[in-house]
Amino acid sequence: MTNLKESCIVVFSGGQDSTTCLLWALKKFKEIYVITFNYRQRHQVEIESAKKIISILKSKENHSIEWLTDNSIKEHKIIDISFLSEISKSAMIQETEIIYNEETNLPSTFVPGRNILFLTIVAAYAYQKKIHYLVTGVCQEDYSGYPDCRDTTIKSIQASLQLGMEFDFIIHTPLMWKSKARTIKLMEKLGGLELYKYTHTCYKGERPACGECFACELRLKGFKEAGIKDPLEYKSL
Repeated sequence: MTNLKESCIVVFSGGQDSTTCLLWALKKFKEIYVITFNYRQRHQVEIESAKKIISILKSKENHSIEWLTDNSIKEHKIIDISFLSEISKSAMIQETEIIYNEETNLPSTFVPGRNILFLTIVAAYAYQKKIHYLVTGVCQEDYSGYPDCRDTTIKSIQASLQLGMEFDFIIHTPLMWKSKARTIKLMEKLGGLELYKYTHTCYKGERPACGECFACELRLKGFKEAGIKDPLEYKSL
C-alpha cells in the first residue's frame, strides 16, 4: 500500500465495511477527516457505533493497532440530512418489512440517491478544505444489489463532481471488488479485527444483532468463509 502525505475524507457509517475503509485510509493517508450521516435511518445505533470506534482509534490505550498514531483523525462530523427520510420510502428508514422487491429487483432497504447525496456533500466539504481524496465503502462484488454501489456509478459521480466543481476529486473504493470474506481478511491484515466488535450491520437496528436480515446474513457468511469468528453478539446464534 502506497502511503500518501495528504489528507482524505472517509464516509463512515460505523458499519463493518466503512470501519475497514477507515482503517485502510488511516494506513494510507497522513490526515483523516471523517463524516457520518444521520438520515433517520432505522438503525440509528450505527451512529453511536461510529462515535465509539472513533473514540477508540483516537486513544492508543484503547486498541492494539501498533502502527496507528493517536492524532491521524483530525475531525469527525455528524451531518444531519434527515430530510431524506421525508422523500424516501425504504425499510432502511421506515419500520416496514425487509423483503426482496420483485418489481424493482432490489431489497426494500434501498434508499434512492443515498450514496450519490453522501458523496456530493462530502465533496463540497472537501472542496472547502482543498482535499482531493474521498473514501467510501461501497462494494459491487458482494452486496445487496444497490445500483449506487456499482463501480460505474462511482466513476460517473467522480466525473460529475470534477466537472461541477472544477476540482480534481479521486474517490477511493477499497472494497469494490472484494467479497465480505476478503474484506475481513483485509481488516485482519490491518490489525483491526477487534474493532468489528463495535460495528453495526443489522438493518433492523437491533443490538445484539438479529442475525436474520439480509445484512446480518451476508456478514455471517463472510466470517464463515474467512474462517474467523465474528466478535459481534447476535440474538439468534
